[in-house]
Amino acid sequence: MYRNEGDTPPDIAATVNGTGSGSGITALGPLLVSLQLTDSAFPSGFYTLSHSLEGFAQAGAVDPASLPLLLEDLLLHGVGPADATALALAHRATASGDPAAVVRIDEHLLATKLGREMRQAATRTGRQLLDLGREVFGRPEIGDYFDRVVRREAPGTQAVAAGVIHAATGVPVRQAVAADLFAFCVSFAGAALRLRLTDHRTTQTLIRGAAPLIERTVEAALRRELDDVGATVFASDIMSGRHERAEARLFAS
Repeated sequence: MYRNEGDTPPDIAATVNGTGSGSGITALGPLLVSLQLTDSAFPSGFYTLSHSLEGFAQAGAVDPASLPLLLEDLLLHGVGPADATALALAHRATASGDPAAVVRIDEHLLATKLGREMRQAATRTGRQLLDLGREVFGRPEIGDYFDRVVRREAPGTQAVAAGVIHAATGVPVRQAVAADLFAFCVSFAGAALRLRLTDHRTTQTLIRGAAPLIERTVEAALRRELDDVGATVFASDIMSGRHERAEARLFAS
């Protein structure tokens, strides 16, 4: 038989409501936050992005055999040195109570994104992430940064938004970067599936095969400084530019 709300033990109620020891943060709390944020059902807008993959597919420049190589290049030379590094820096700045530094990181990251499509994708998903994160997690740091974005004092890129949310909810920086890179890989693999470049079983192999690359990318991102932020996957920029002008598109990027 289900208990009614009055039967909930005090210690559990305190944890759920954030009134117990540690404001509801338990040993598993940060892990559960990162799992929720990387879940494909979390409506951050990642499912609308192909991360330039659709452009490659439209140009006939990728096939099932070359998908892992493209993902490797995007991780090591694209999202790793750019978004993952900015996420780590934003996480540290948020944890140290320096929102002005977060804004500088945000502006720098946006400036490194060469194509309009990529810039719009980053800020649209970032704003959605902050808006939802404020509601779901209720942390003041998230709400304050979202307000800055609304006032156009910061662009609100996805990676920086994720750094703010992870730091505000107590997720360690290494775990935060790894979680966001994993979400990128899942999003990329999901796009490949919808573009019929892979099937459900091979998609899982693709994601699993990226695990060592994620580890390498995380460690490299944690060592970089703000001046290092920026991608060097110019083929991706070109494909994104072509995709922006395509007559028919399945994805927003």
